[in-house]
Amino acid sequence: MTEQTLRPFHLAFPVDDLDKARAFYTTVMGCSEGRSSDDWIDFNFFGHQIVAHLAPEEAGNVALNAVDGHGVPVRHFGIVMTMEDWRSMADRLVKRGTDFVIEPYIRFKGEPGEQATMFFYDPAGNALELKAFKNLEQLFAK
Repeated sequence: MTEQTLRPFHLAFPVDDLDKARAFYTTVMGCSEGRSSDDWIDFNFFGHQIVAHLAPEEAGNVALNAVDGHGVPVRHFGIVMTMEDWRSMADRLVKRGTDFVIEPYIRFKGEPGEQATMFFYDPAGNALELKAFKNLEQLFAK
């Protein structure tokens, strides 16, 4: 694959309550809302398009894998932020009383790919990871 300009991704995911999803993604995550219907809502997730689809029977499936001594939700999505933005968001979420799956911390400290990370769920049980790298050039470090 050739190098190209980074393009926005599109992610669709299940929720069991569109009003709760709307409140979480706009108020907590700071996303703006795009198009919507009675069955789905588009959000601007840091320049990427995510879509909450009403599918109660699909929401909340959680499996965990061990990573760095923590149970990481297997199905999750998120964003790689600057360290400054990550710290600001971590402070904001802590002040809001967010129930973290994995509280904000530095993972792989002193190793290739050192990163700040945190995991939490939206109201439908979808796991989100927000992370920042000490050195972004190590995003894919081995």
